[in-house]
Amino acid sequence: MVSDAIGTVAGATLGTSTVTSFVESAAGVEVGGRTGLTGLVVAALFLLALFFSPLIAMIGGYPPITAPALTIVGAMMMQNVTKIDWKDYTESIPSLLIITGIPLSYSIADGLALGFISYAIIKGFTGRSREISWLTYILAIVLMLYFVFVRSRMS
Repeated sequence: MVSDAIGTVAGATLGTSTVTSFVESAAGVEVGGRTGLTGLVVAALFLLALFFSPLIAMIGGYPPITAPALTIVGAMMMQNVTKIDWKDYTESIPSLLIITGIPLSYSIADGLALGFISYAIIKGFTGRSREISWLTYILAIVLMLYFVFVRSRMS
């Protein structure tokens, strides 16, 4: 968790998108990598990959190659849709907006923001505002301000 936090701060400071390592670390531990040697091997392979980055960028920018991988990832993500309580509209409508908002906006962040905003609004208007934290409402307000003042100027 600490390395994930340091990576996030370092990535933001250097102007890159958020850098995360927690999920990757958990995946490594899950398949048996429990020592520091695993991290060293992964670090060495990442350094080696730097020399191949022009080739990877060239291939990765070619949609017929990346589309099948993204389709598989999307199918894996859709497995969790069965866990949504579709009868509770305060839960299902924001989920639906996220699921449709990501591909329609071409942005994971914008689709998630749409879901967070709608979640807070729906919970508030249905009288179930106490079910979620006040931080959720603050996040929804910040995201709305982002769409109004930042995102609207980008278009």
